[in-house]
Amino acid sequence: MTRVQYEFLSEMIPQPKPGGRKREVDMWEVLNAIFYVLLEGVRWRSLPGDFPAWQTVYTYFRNWRQDGTWLHIHDSLRQWTRIERERHPSPSEVIIDSQSVKSAAMVSQQVGFDAGKQIKGRKRFMTVDTLGLVLRVLVTPASLPERSGGKQVLKRVKQMGDKVSRLTTIWTDGGFDGPAFMMWVMDFCRWIVLVVLRPEQTKGFVLLKKRWVVERTFGWLMGCRRLVRDYELLPETSETFIYQDKIRIMVRRLA
Repeated sequence: MTRVQYEFLSEMIPQPKPGGRKREVDMWEVLNAIFYVLLEGVRWRSLPGDFPAWQTVYTYFRNWRQDGTWLHIHDSLRQWTRIERERHPSPSEVIIDSQSVKSAAMVSQQVGFDAGKQIKGRKRFMTVDTLGLVLRVLVTPASLPERSGGKQVLKRVKQMGDKVSRLTTIWTDGGFDGPAFMMWVMDFCRWIVLVVLRPEQTKGFVLLKKRWVVERTFGWLMGCRRLVRDYELLPETSETFIYQDKIRIMVRRLA
Protein backbone atom coordinates (compact mmCIF):
# COMPACT_ATOMS: atom_id res chain seq x y z
CA MET A 1 0.00 0.00 0.00
CA THR A 2 1.37 3.37 -1.02
CA ARG A 3 1.26 6.46 1.16
CA VAL A 4 -1.41 7.93 -1.09
CA GLN A 5 -3.59 4.85 -0.62
CA TYR A 6 -3.02 4.94 3.13
CA GLU A 7 -4.04 8.61 3.31
CA PHE A 8 -7.26 7.63 1.55
CA LEU A 9 -7.94 5.08 4.32
CA SER A 10 -6.54 7.00 7.27
CA GLU A 11 -9.82 8.60 8.33
CA MET A 12 -11.39 5.15 8.78
CA ILE A 13 -8.55 3.86 10.98
CA PRO A 14 -9.72 3.79 14.63
CA GLN A 15 -8.10 6.38 16.85
CA PRO A 16 -6.11 5.30 19.93
CA LYS A 17 -8.12 4.76 23.08
CA PRO A 18 -8.03 7.72 25.47
CA GLY A 19 -5.52 7.45 28.29
CA GLY A 20 -2.36 5.40 28.38
CA ARG A 21 0.67 5.84 26.18
CA LYS A 22 0.62 7.58 22.84
CA ARG A 23 0.40 5.28 19.81
CA GLU A 24 3.99 4.78 18.62
CA VAL A 25 3.53 2.31 15.76
CA ASP A 26 3.03 3.61 12.22
CA MET A 27 -0.38 2.36 11.07
CA TRP A 28 0.76 2.45 7.44
CA GLU A 29 3.38 -0.19 8.32
CA VAL A 30 0.81 -2.23 10.26
CA LEU A 31 -1.54 -2.34 7.27
CA ASN A 32 1.31 -3.24 4.93
CA ALA A 33 2.28 -6.09 7.26
CA ILE A 34 -1.29 -7.44 7.30
CA PHE A 35 -1.52 -7.27 3.51
CA TYR A 36 1.89 -8.96 3.29
CA VAL A 37 0.52 -11.92 5.27
CA LEU A 38 -2.53 -12.00 2.98
CA LEU A 39 -0.60 -11.88 -0.29
CA GLU A 40 2.47 -13.96 0.56
CA GLY A 41 0.73 -16.48 2.82
CA VAL A 42 3.38 -16.40 5.57
CA ARG A 43 2.76 -17.12 9.24
CA TRP A 44 2.36 -14.17 11.57
CA ARG A 45 5.59 -15.16 13.30
CA SER A 46 7.39 -15.15 9.94
CA LEU A 47 6.83 -11.46 9.18
CA PRO A 48 10.08 -9.83 7.97
CA GLY A 49 11.94 -7.74 10.52
CA ASP A 50 11.33 -4.43 8.73
CA PHE A 51 7.65 -4.63 9.73
CA PRO A 52 6.42 -3.92 13.28
CA ALA A 53 6.49 -6.81 15.75
CA TRP A 54 4.19 -9.62 14.64
CA GLN A 55 2.37 -9.55 18.00
CA THR A 56 1.44 -5.91 17.41
CA VAL A 57 0.31 -6.55 13.84
CA TYR A 58 -1.79 -9.56 14.80
CA THR A 59 -3.39 -7.68 17.70
CA TYR A 60 -4.64 -4.95 15.38
CA PHE A 61 -5.85 -7.58 12.89
CA ARG A 62 -7.78 -9.48 15.58
CA ASN A 63 -9.19 -6.44 17.41
CA TRP A 64 -10.49 -4.88 14.19
CA ARG A 65 -12.10 -8.19 13.24
CA GLN A 66 -13.88 -8.38 16.56
CA ASP A 67 -15.10 -4.76 16.66
CA GLY A 68 -16.20 -4.70 13.01
CA THR A 69 -13.61 -2.19 11.74
CA TRP A 70 -12.64 -4.28 8.72
CA LEU A 71 -16.29 -4.69 7.71
CA HIS A 72 -16.94 -0.97 8.13
CA ILE A 73 -13.96 -0.08 5.93
CA HIS A 74 -15.01 -2.63 3.32
CA ASP A 75 -18.62 -1.44 3.14
CA SER A 76 -17.57 2.21 2.87
CA LEU A 77 -15.16 1.47 0.04
CA ARG A 78 -17.76 -0.62 -1.79
CA GLN A 79 -20.24 2.27 -1.77
CA TRP A 80 -17.58 4.74 -2.94
CA THR A 81 -16.52 2.37 -5.71
CA ARG A 82 -20.10 2.06 -6.96
CA ILE A 83 -20.50 5.84 -6.93
CA GLU A 84 -17.21 6.24 -8.79
CA ARG A 85 -18.59 3.86 -11.45
CA GLU A 86 -21.76 5.98 -11.59
CA ARG A 87 -23.88 3.36 -9.87
CA HIS A 88 -26.33 3.75 -7.00
CA PRO A 89 -24.68 2.92 -3.63
CA SER A 90 -27.32 0.24 -3.03
CA PRO A 91 -27.32 -2.57 -5.64
CA SER A 92 -30.54 -3.87 -7.14
CA GLU A 93 -29.13 -7.26 -8.19
CA VAL A 94 -26.87 -9.72 -6.36
CA ILE A 95 -25.20 -12.95 -7.48
CA ILE A 96 -24.64 -15.76 -4.98
CA ASP A 97 -22.35 -18.76 -5.33
CA SER A 98 -20.06 -21.00 -3.30
CA GLN A 99 -16.47 -22.18 -3.55
CA SER A 100 -15.01 -25.24 -1.80
CA VAL A 101 -11.33 -25.06 -0.82
CA LYS A 102 -9.04 -27.52 0.90
CA SER A 103 -8.12 -26.85 4.52
CA ALA A 104 -4.62 -27.04 5.95
CA ALA A 105 -3.58 -30.07 7.95
CA MET A 106 -3.66 -28.28 11.31
CA VAL A 107 -7.20 -26.95 10.79
CA SER A 108 -9.78 -29.09 12.58
CA GLN A 109 -12.67 -26.80 13.56
CA GLN A 110 -15.69 -26.63 11.25
CA VAL A 111 -14.17 -28.74 8.47
CA GLY A 112 -16.26 -31.04 6.27
CA PHE A 113 -16.24 -33.03 3.04
CA ASP A 114 -17.85 -31.77 -0.15
CA ALA A 115 -18.99 -35.00 -1.84
CA GLY A 116 -19.79 -33.23 -5.11
CA LYS A 117 -16.34 -31.71 -5.60
CA GLN A 118 -14.46 -34.35 -3.59
CA ILE A 119 -12.83 -31.72 -1.35
CA LYS A 120 -12.21 -31.88 2.38
CA GLY A 121 -12.12 -28.42 3.84
CA ARG A 122 -14.39 -25.40 3.94
CA LYS A 123 -16.92 -23.73 1.69
CA ARG A 124 -17.07 -20.00 0.94
CA PHE A 125 -20.52 -18.59 0.24
CA MET A 126 -20.22 -15.21 -1.43
CA THR A 127 -22.69 -12.55 -2.53
CA VAL A 128 -21.52 -9.91 -5.02
CA ASP A 129 -23.14 -7.12 -6.98
CA THR A 130 -23.00 -6.84 -10.76
CA LEU A 131 -19.57 -5.14 -10.53
CA GLY A 132 -18.15 -8.11 -8.63
CA LEU A 133 -17.96 -6.18 -5.34
CA VAL A 134 -18.64 -8.31 -2.27
CA LEU A 135 -21.60 -7.67 0.00
CA ARG A 136 -21.27 -10.47 2.53
CA VAL A 137 -19.20 -13.65 2.89
CA LEU A 138 -19.86 -16.82 4.91
CA VAL A 139 -17.27 -19.55 5.54
CA THR A 140 -18.65 -22.94 6.62
CA PRO A 141 -17.65 -26.62 6.59
CA ALA A 142 -17.51 -27.91 3.01
CA SER A 143 -20.25 -30.44 3.83
CA LEU A 144 -22.92 -27.75 4.28
CA PRO A 145 -25.55 -27.94 1.47
CA GLU A 146 -25.81 -25.01 -0.94
CA ARG A 147 -29.30 -23.97 0.08
CA SER A 148 -28.53 -24.02 3.81
CA GLY A 149 -25.44 -21.89 3.34
CA GLY A 150 -27.31 -19.64 0.94
CA LYS A 151 -29.94 -18.89 3.56
CA GLN A 152 -27.29 -18.00 6.14
CA VAL A 153 -25.37 -15.64 3.88
CA LEU A 154 -28.56 -13.99 2.60
CA LYS A 155 -29.58 -13.36 6.20
CA ARG A 156 -26.34 -11.41 6.58
CA VAL A 157 -27.15 -9.44 3.44
CA LYS A 158 -30.64 -8.70 4.77
CA GLN A 159 -29.13 -7.39 8.01
CA MET A 160 -27.29 -4.71 6.03
CA GLY A 161 -30.51 -2.69 6.12
CA ASP A 162 -30.49 0.53 4.09
CA LYS A 163 -27.31 -0.52 2.29
CA VAL A 164 -29.41 -3.03 0.30
CA SER A 165 -32.69 -1.09 0.25
CA ARG A 166 -32.94 -1.38 -3.57
CA LEU A 167 -32.14 -5.08 -3.76
CA THR A 168 -34.80 -7.11 -5.59
CA THR A 169 -33.12 -9.95 -7.50
CA ILE A 170 -30.80 -12.82 -6.52
CA TRP A 171 -29.02 -14.67 -9.35
CA THR A 172 -27.92 -18.23 -8.59
CA ASP A 173 -26.80 -21.47 -10.21
CA GLY A 174 -28.48 -24.86 -10.14
CA GLY A 175 -27.10 -25.68 -6.69
CA PHE A 176 -29.52 -23.18 -5.14
CA ASP A 177 -32.49 -24.22 -7.28
CA GLY A 178 -35.67 -25.56 -5.70
CA PRO A 179 -39.07 -24.21 -4.65
CA ALA A 180 -38.32 -24.40 -0.91
CA PHE A 181 -35.28 -22.11 -1.18
CA MET A 182 -37.06 -19.70 -3.53
CA MET A 183 -40.08 -19.44 -1.23
CA TRP A 184 -37.84 -18.83 1.78
CA VAL A 185 -36.08 -15.97 0.00
CA MET A 186 -39.40 -14.44 -1.06
CA ASP A 187 -41.00 -14.80 2.39
CA PHE A 188 -38.03 -13.82 4.57
CA CYS A 189 -36.13 -11.37 2.35
CA ARG A 190 -38.79 -10.22 -0.14
CA TRP A 191 -36.43 -10.88 -3.05
CA ILE A 192 -36.79 -12.88 -6.29
CA VAL A 193 -34.46 -15.78 -7.13
CA LEU A 194 -33.46 -16.31 -10.77
CA VAL A 195 -31.55 -19.50 -11.62
CA VAL A 196 -29.09 -19.54 -14.52
CA LEU A 197 -28.43 -23.09 -15.72
CA ARG A 198 -25.68 -24.33 -18.00
CA PRO A 199 -27.03 -25.18 -21.48
CA GLU A 200 -27.52 -28.89 -22.02
CA GLN A 201 -25.11 -30.88 -24.21
CA THR A 202 -22.39 -28.23 -24.01
CA LYS A 203 -18.74 -28.93 -23.33
CA GLY A 204 -15.91 -26.72 -22.14
CA PHE A 205 -16.18 -23.13 -20.95
CA VAL A 206 -19.53 -21.38 -21.33
CA LEU A 207 -20.10 -17.74 -20.38
CA LEU A 208 -23.23 -17.74 -18.25
CA LYS A 209 -25.34 -14.63 -17.72
CA LYS A 210 -24.54 -12.86 -14.42
CA ARG A 211 -22.83 -15.95 -12.95
CA TRP A 212 -19.49 -15.11 -14.56
CA VAL A 213 -19.24 -12.05 -12.28
CA VAL A 214 -19.03 -14.05 -9.05
CA GLU A 215 -16.67 -16.54 -10.68
CA ARG A 216 -14.32 -13.66 -11.50
CA THR A 217 -14.49 -12.54 -7.86
CA PHE A 218 -13.50 -16.04 -6.74
CA GLY A 219 -10.64 -15.85 -9.22
CA TRP A 220 -9.36 -12.66 -7.58
CA LEU A 221 -9.02 -14.55 -4.30
CA MET A 222 -6.52 -16.93 -5.88
CA GLY A 223 -4.06 -14.05 -6.20
CA CYS A 224 -3.57 -14.24 -2.42
CA ARG A 225 -1.57 -17.20 -1.19
CA ARG A 226 -3.30 -17.05 2.19
CA LEU A 227 -6.63 -17.74 0.45
CA VAL A 228 -5.58 -20.48 -1.98
CA ARG A 229 -6.11 -22.91 0.90
CA ASP A 230 -7.91 -22.35 4.20
CA TYR A 231 -5.20 -22.03 6.86
CA GLU A 232 -7.30 -20.37 9.54
CA LEU A 233 -8.40 -22.04 12.77
CA LEU A 234 -11.56 -19.89 12.86
CA PRO A 235 -13.88 -19.41 9.87
CA GLU A 236 -14.32 -15.79 10.97
CA THR A 237 -10.62 -15.19 10.29
CA SER A 238 -11.01 -16.58 6.77
CA GLU A 239 -13.92 -14.21 6.17
CA THR A 240 -11.81 -11.27 7.36
CA PHE A 241 -9.00 -12.09 4.94
CA ILE A 242 -11.52 -12.19 2.07
CA TYR A 243 -12.83 -8.74 3.00
CA GLN A 244 -9.24 -7.48 3.22
CA ASP A 245 -8.49 -8.70 -0.29
CA LYS A 246 -11.43 -6.67 -1.56
CA ILE A 247 -10.32 -3.66 0.49
CA ARG A 248 -6.91 -3.85 -1.15
CA ILE A 249 -8.43 -3.99 -4.66
CA MET A 250 -10.91 -1.16 -4.08
CA VAL A 251 -8.30 1.15 -2.56
CA ARG A 252 -6.12 0.71 -5.62
CA ARG A 253 -9.06 1.65 -7.84
CA LEU A 254 -10.11 4.69 -5.84
CA ALA A 255 -6.71 6.13 -4.91
